[in-house]
Amino acid sequence: MPTFLRLLACAVALFALFGEARAASRIKDLADVEGVRENLLIGYGLVVGLDGTGDRIRNTPFTRESLVSMLERMGVNIRSELLDTDNIAAVMVTASLPAFATQGARIDVSVSALGDAESLRGGVLLVTPLLGADGEVYAIAQGSVAVSGFSARGQAASLTRGVPTNGRIANGAVVERELAFRFGEQRSIKLALRNPDFTTARRVAEAVNRSIGPGIARVIDPGTVRLDRPESFPGDMVALVGAVERLAVEPDQTARVVIDEAAGVIVMGDDVRVSTVAIAQGSLTISVTESPEASQPAPFSRRGDTVVLPRSDVEARTEDAELKIVRSGARLADLVDGLNALGVTPRDMISILQAVKAAGALQADIEVM
Repeated sequence: MPTFLRLLACAVALFALFGEARAASRIKDLADVEGVRENLLIGYGLVVGLDGTGDRIRNTPFTRESLVSMLERMGVNIRSELLDTDNIAAVMVTASLPAFATQGARIDVSVSALGDAESLRGGVLLVTPLLGADGEVYAIAQGSVAVSGFSARGQAASLTRGVPTNGRIANGAVVERELAFRFGEQRSIKLALRNPDFTTARRVAEAVNRSIGPGIARVIDPGTVRLDRPESFPGDMVALVGAVERLAVEPDQTARVVIDEAAGVIVMGDDVRVSTVAIAQGSLTISVTESPEASQPAPFSRRGDTVVLPRSDVEARTEDAELKIVRSGARLADLVDGLNALGVTPRDMISILQAVKAAGALQADIEVM
């Protein structure tokens, strides 16, 4: 074989291997493991130390009651006093408790104003318990609030950038309660596919059985694959999942066209196909030109008024488009090239795709956002 042909054959083989590698994804990127997830936490607290940008105590009774209750716990009784301060703000504190977070670990928290505070810049969040869905305390938050937005106000104008009533505290909460889950001792778990599909679930099960051993994985439904740890496997469930999540699988998906009419955005998958169809797109342009003229009385005349006379010129132009034929079985690139050849805008393309779907020539689902 000539040298040129050998080099060409090697290049084609490398390109095929590279394209196949790029098409495959790891199982850990396609599915979530049962029981391995975050838990949402929420709490109510107070931010103090604001420079006159906090809640107006008289307008926000919950802020006043929170302040009075906090001071009473510290031995200060001001319930009968008239409070008038704007250096404190009531806030909602939210966080996500990672899976397998241990006691003493730190997590980030978000702080959002609840009342009529103007900004949380420079404030400090006081000790705030963070509760889970079961009402138990899982973390305690406290710290200085970092705010990216700002607000400036004058007598006649104001300027606001970002959202100064939202802030964040990096590592601002300490985990106080662990979620007991003995993952390594599990005999079986489930993999939940993020995009349920019959073909993808079957490929995941086949890849696991081919690499780890027969009978380990089986498909329960299009979105769930069950893993059973055999007695002969040299390791616990953590080792099994670690070996499974690195396996490469080529995911399959339903042909779909996603349309956002408000923004004029079109997203089409690679499996979108069209049957033989003829497409023509023309446009009608109507222009209205106003040219008013002033009519004045003759010079030195004793009577008469200046009158503005309206003049309107209406013109209609029709731009005809050539009829284009898209052949049967055309792929995404062919469809896009054909529509671009017509010179259509994205919004016109949306109407064309909907018309092609109505004609039964588009083998894909259309999802309008």
